[in-house]
Amino acid sequence: MKKILRFFKKKPIWAILLLLVVIITILAPEFIRRRNLLNILLQSSVNGVMAVGMTYLMINGFFDLSVGTVMGFSAALAVGLQPLGIFPAVIIALLAGAGIGAVNGFLVARAKINAFVVTLGSFIGVRGLIYIYTKEDALIGERMVFSDFGSSSVLGIPTLFIIMLVIAVIAEFVLRKTPHGRNTYAVGGNYEAAENAGIRVNRTVMVNFILCSLAAAVGGVLLASRMNAATPGLGWPDQNLMIIATVVLGGTSLNGGYGSIVHTMGGVLTIGVIQNALNLLNVQSYYNMLLMGIILILVVFADSRFKQARNALRVTDS
Repeated sequence: MKKILRFFKKKPIWAILLLLVVIITILAPEFIRRRNLLNILLQSSVNGVMAVGMTYLMINGFFDLSVGTVMGFSAALAVGLQPLGIFPAVIIALLAGAGIGAVNGFLVARAKINAFVVTLGSFIGVRGLIYIYTKEDALIGERMVFSDFGSSSVLGIPTLFIIMLVIAVIAEFVLRKTPHGRNTYAVGGNYEAAENAGIRVNRTVMVNFILCSLAAAVGGVLLASRMNAATPGLGWPDQNLMIIATVVLGGTSLNGGYGSIVHTMGGVLTIGVIQNALNLLNVQSYYNMLLMGIILILVVFADSRFKQARNALRVTDS
């Protein structure tokens, strides 16, 4: 029992998730049905992939406001370019996402422009590209094999969720066991100290901006596969803040230097459970938006308090 309590104390997001599951099951017994649980996993897959990339960037001490539009642009390319073949369409969609991340990373790391300004500009500019490319109309997929993949499952588990788990496992390994992961934590913890230690700070930041946008592009391709379509409004306007809130809810610090992919997955599932519960309880969509706004404020407040506690602990130790 003590081990369980210690686990939840160190990893509160999982305690929150468990408590939510219990409460929602009491309020809506259909929540616990297998079909509904699998639906939560499917619905969480795209956000989960995008949150992995955002976790890297936020541990590094930055965030990206353009991930929603990158997701929408990549989805549009993956659907609209299908006449070239599914594989070329997907590759181009992913390269486009990585390219946007490279531009963002260069402007932030090399040109030293504020990340908020850069990614806000990308958010607006890429949205314009989406409207130009789609001509403000929905794109419908021509290849059924693409949509079949999005709706497929392995041993009853949605394929998209399995892809998310594989990406999360690889990302966690890279963070914990490779030089890039260690550099990411070091740069986010203390930019100047990392630079003085000989870490290639600019390169680390650029790589993480690319990874963040690439993850958003992967999310766009997965979403397009599930829908077999792409609309100009995909990812607009709240997807960006939702991903950031999800990552912070999972325990990653807005100030950098602290975070975990495993905990981010807890945040992803928590948000997925909340959204599913609101639908089951027939809560109007605007209440959904209100609740998500409250959650965002609370997680930012919690992150601020957590930072103060860490700083106080450091002062005491010194």
